[in-house]
Order: sequence, then C-alpha cells, then structure tokens
Amino acid sequence: MTNDFYCDEVLSGNIEVTKVLETNNVLAYHHTRPFYEVHIVVIPKKHINSLISLMDSEDHKLLIELLEVVSHVSKTIISTYGACRIVTNLGEYQESKHLHWHVAYGEKVRD
Repeated sequence: MTNDFYCDEVLSGNIEVTKVLETNNVLAYHHTRPFYEVHIVVIPKKHINSLISLMDSEDHKLLIELLEVVSHVSKTIISTYGACRIVTNLGEYQESKHLHWHVAYGEKVRD
C-alpha cells in the first residue's frame, strides 16, 4: 500500500483545502500544515508517483500544465513578497507518493 495523501485525502474531498488555482488537471492549494509562512502545494489530479515516473506523452503534457500552474503561483508570490522557492521531492525525501510541487516563501514555521 502506498502513502498518497493527495489522492486519499485532498482529491477525494476527505479534507478541505483552500484552493489557489484549479484547472481540469491540476490543483494548487495552501498546504494543510505549512512549513513556511506562505506554502502552496501544486498537484496533478491524475495519480503519478513522482517526477521520475512520468512515462508517456500524455504525462508530459500534464507536466507542462503543472509547470504552468507552478509558474503562475510563483509569479503571484514574487509580486507580493519578492521571492519564492519551488521544490519537488524524490525517493525517500518524498513522504507522499504522488507528484507534487511546493511553492513557498518566508521563514520555516515548523520542521
């Protein structure tokens, strides 16, 4: 059994999230337990394990859409705060086995 918070909780509607941007294939929302002052998560609505598991051209199109949403969210944060960081984790660093990007600004508010 895999650990997939995004499919099991967010996309299923089991947990309520504050949406930032949503397309047919991508959801950006405020992290439910933020690590930074501003912490937004961007996920595909289709289950994909991680960045390195993208295989077919359909997944590549989705990756482009994901990056467009990450770019839009990043521009918004930069226009408000002047900077942001973008991170995706792989392997043992990836707690939830569903491709996702963190777009964040500011100091850590928790470890």
